[in-house]
Amino acid sequence: MSEGESWGAEVVASVRKFALQNSLEYNGNGQVGSVLGRLLSESPNLRSDAKRLMSIVSEEVENANTMALKEGLDAVRAELERVAPDALEREKHRKIEGLKELPGDTGSVVLRFAPNPNGPLTLGHSRGVVINSEYAKMHGGKVVLRFDDTDTKVKPPLPAAYQWIEDEYEWLAGRPADIIVRASDRIPVYLEFASRLLSEGHCYVCRCLADEFRKFREAKVECPCRSKAVSENLSDWDSMNNGEFGEGDAVVRVRTDMTLPNPALRDWPALRIQHSPHPMVGDRYRVWPLLDFQSAIEDHEQGVTHIVRGKDLMDSTRKQTLLYEHLGWDYPETLYWGRVKVHEFGGFSTSSMRSSIETGEREGWGDLRLPTIQSLRRRGFDPQALREFWIELGVTQKDISIPMQTIESKNSSVLDAKTERRSFVASPILLEIEGIQGTVVESPRHPDGGIKGTRKWTISDSIYIQKVDFENVSLRLKEFADISISGSLAKIESIERSDDRPIVQWLPKEVCCEANLYIPDGDEVNLVNGLLENCELVVGNVYQLERVGFAVLEEISDNGVAKLVWLHS
Repeated sequence: MSEGESWGAEVVASVRKFALQNSLEYNGNGQVGSVLGRLLSESPNLRSDAKRLMSIVSEEVENANTMALKEGLDAVRAELERVAPDALEREKHRKIEGLKELPGDTGSVVLRFAPNPNGPLTLGHSRGVVINSEYAKMHGGKVVLRFDDTDTKVKPPLPAAYQWIEDEYEWLAGRPADIIVRASDRIPVYLEFASRLLSEGHCYVCRCLADEFRKFREAKVECPCRSKAVSENLSDWDSMNNGEFGEGDAVVRVRTDMTLPNPALRDWPALRIQHSPHPMVGDRYRVWPLLDFQSAIEDHEQGVTHIVRGKDLMDSTRKQTLLYEHLGWDYPETLYWGRVKVHEFGGFSTSSMRSSIETGEREGWGDLRLPTIQSLRRRGFDPQALREFWIELGVTQKDISIPMQTIESKNSSVLDAKTERRSFVASPILLEIEGIQGTVVESPRHPDGGIKGTRKWTISDSIYIQKVDFENVSLRLKEFADISISGSLAKIESIERSDDRPIVQWLPKEVCCEANLYIPDGDEVNLVNGLLENCELVVGNVYQLERVGFAVLEEISDNGVAKLVWLHS
């Protein structure tokens, strides 16, 4: 008896519905946990049977994903429409919905995207670029590209990263940022506000050691420094800026309430001493703002009306709101999103990638194994695909885990209609064919006519096929003829397709060049040697290698060898 037969028909139908729906929404990568969650949400009475339900849920999710893989998403959509039309409507609604309207006053919208320039942008950063630029477009607003570069020790800026990020922002958003700000250029502004807040008694200079203050904070007790007179705080402030104090000897704290329920909000640190030189401004300053202070001041200075940030930064919103209250300002409208984890790149951070490059584990920021925008661009990803992916996902506080294949599927949809086809034969074997000298074979540049024109091959007496295909004695040369193989000789049996023999890639020896295809695979980059159809090749173009997948022609060497970088199937 199958797992489905142990449950009632109504339960089985619900599981199947949600499995199909989930597989469709996530491009053939439905998840058991997500399907079970939807089922229990619809039928709370089944919660006590959750563990027993896992088997049938797993079975139906596998069936739906297998259907997507073998028959395509249209087959999944058709099946879902047959068994549960209402569920299909939900899937359509999800895709149409996209970004919801911004809350509050949208008369003059200003948003900001604020990366740390300790490296180029990553796949994760692309979400911030897309969402902020799209909201600005929706409301006729602006985006401030702000470089949060005030950490000279833990995450020191990389000078080249500033221009990289500007270029990558424009590539992703389709237009340059409206305003560009470097926080390191604005240190006098932050120091001036700090002086004002100290003078007004809203901040104080704390000389407690970090461990000492931690104890005060946990005990909800004010530290001794808090009761100092304004004049003493200003004197200590001068000493901080004059270099009389060493790193860690003093910090400026925002005066809040040491009995607040959230310990993170109790007299939080705003500025600290850093003697490490900054790559862009040198050793001009000894006191640097911490991110929550710098960001809060700069948001106000730039007129930011809406902030979109991770839900892990809710404490930052609370801290900054308390600072705004001291200054008499209204805090921007704030939206939060949950974490999106891409399975293949879950453990990478900019700092860890930078370390791997510096130690020689990776060849650079464009290494094919890294989730950087440089790498994605090198591999041939289209910015439209990334924009569509993030817009469809929208702004949700739900944490999501997806395979890279989900984004690749979106990219395939974008590229397919505008990408020329070429043939690639891996590990080639030469075959001689009698009686075809002078035969001309024409193949379309694009099978649906999206790109006009054909590729013409004039055949002499020899062709190449893949080594793996040589194991068959009967083959169909794609768009040409059925052949039979005997040793290194091939014989044409029929120009028309006569049976269901395998269809294979092939190339006449006159129209191909040697090619190396580099394929990233986890922590490795595999090299596949082969032959590429040499028909009006353009370096930098993405080509769809027929029956193989998408790849970028990265270069052609002086001796005519093509270097291809794999994108995806």
